[in-house]
Parts: sequence; C-alpha cells; structure tokens
Amino acid sequence: MTDLAALSTEARNPRTTHIDELSTLEMLAAINREDASVATAVASQLPAIAHAVDAIAERFARGGRLFYIGAGTSGRLGVLDASECPPTFSVPPTLVQGLIAGGDAALRNSSEHSEDSPEEGARDLIAVGFAAADTLVGIAASGRTPYVLGALAHARSLGALTIGLSCVADSAVAREAEIAITPVTGPEVITGSTRMKAGSATKMVLNMLSTGVMVRSGAVYGNLMVNVRPTNAKLSDRAQRIVAAATGCDRPAAERLLLEAGSVKVAIVMHLLSLSRAAAESRLARANGILAKALRSTVEG
Repeated sequence: MTDLAALSTEARNPRTTHIDELSTLEMLAAINREDASVATAVASQLPAIAHAVDAIAERFARGGRLFYIGAGTSGRLGVLDASECPPTFSVPPTLVQGLIAGGDAALRNSSEHSEDSPEEGARDLIAVGFAAADTLVGIAASGRTPYVLGALAHARSLGALTIGLSCVADSAVAREAEIAITPVTGPEVITGSTRMKAGSATKMVLNMLSTGVMVRSGAVYGNLMVNVRPTNAKLSDRAQRIVAAATGCDRPAAERLLLEAGSVKVAIVMHLLSLSRAAAESRLARANGILAKALRSTVEG
C-alpha cells in the first residue's frame, strides 16, 4: 500500500508554511485562496461524475439503491449527503444510505481503528443487505483506506456498480472501482488535514451525484423540487409556490389544487392538462413519475 508520506494530501503546503505567523485576516485569506482551487479540481472530474450519475440512475430505474461508505470525515460526509435526500427529494430513507467505519457512534466520536479493517467494510455492507443491483461509492481522501477497499472489493464480487471517490492521483480506491472520481486537491492548508480542501471537494462531488441522480430520476421539474411533500407549514408554503411557478396560477388556486390533488406533481398535471385527479395520477404512473414526460403530448392519456 502507498506510503502515507508519499501522498499529495499529506504533503506540506509551501504557500502556508508560516500560517501561524500571519494576522488572523491574512490567515483566513490564505485558507480562502487554497479553497478557491477546489472547484477547479472538481471540474476536472465532470465527465467521470456524469458517467456515475447516469449509471446510478439506470440502476435506480431497476430498483437499485445508492450506498456511500467511508471512514472519518469521508464517512461523515457520505452519511450527511444520504440523510439529506429524503427531506430534499421525498425519497425513502433506504434509497440512499451512508455507512461509516465504527458505526453511527463515529459520527460524533472518532473511531480511527475501525478504518484499518477491510473485513469490517465488507461486513457492514452485508449487514445492510447490499446487493448486486445497488451502487457503492467508496470515499477516501487518501485513496487507501482499508475499510473502504474491503467494501469495494465485496461490492465488485457481487457485480454491483462501484465508484471510487478520492483526492489522490492513481489511488488504490480508484483502481478498485469501476468508475473513478479523483479531484486532486493537493497539500492542505494544515498538513494532512483532509477535512479541509479534500473534504470540500468530496462534499461538492457528493452533492453532484445525489442531485444529478434525482434530476435524472424525475424528482425535479425545471429547477423545482416537485417531489416535495407538504407535511408542515414550511413545506406546504413551498409546495404552493412550486405549483404556482409551474402552472402560472395564483397562490389561492395553487392551494386549492394541492388539496384536491394530494401531491405537487398531480396538481401540476391536473391544471396544465385539464385532467381529473385519477387521470393525472394514471398519466404520471405511465410516465414512471417523471413530470416532464407526463406532460408531453406523446404520453397516451
């Protein structure tokens, strides 16, 4: 396995060698300058990210799920992105899941020893019923975490789709995965502190993966979150605004439509195509829940 000292994420950053001697404003400016390079590193991986989004969406259409797995900061970021999918896109919590070395307790308390076991990575996948139809995104800033490598190897043995997200060129994680996403962020502001630039790059990529897949799966119409469920006052207000924006009707009309339709998508189809609730629901079902497809004249009414 690659020696840690040889990794770019562990190298000493010549631009911040004397950061402890700077004024607070100068220190923050140095951090900001380094952060500015993260978006460029992620941009270099857009073709690979696009490949991953399309592959995950194709598996979603066949009933597959998406799993993130990692240790430390990488694991926490995966769990965070997974946990935000249900409230954002109104999908079941089982559709996108995050696993972290050491279990949920490691979200708050470090469990460094857990990341050294490839067997534990495989066991954690088995425990959640990971299957061949699913997708695994193995996340490791260093690209060498045994826990992640063990999980990726197990996923590949099942024939599942594997994606390796790391921040070091030609990493073991990249080689183990079918699709490699590698935003190379270089030396950190504080040597080896990959929660900084590498963590920011990881968060950006995970945002793209989950958002891109949800867009491809029909959870978004235009840039509107049409899967939102009006389960509280804030979400009811948002749902009304979405219906109004998509149909051009006023807010009182949007409120009435939602009460009659029971969901944002059905309300929009009812209004734009002058259909009953039952007919709108049937049309959406034939379009696999994709609103844009349901609204096309080529869909049989």
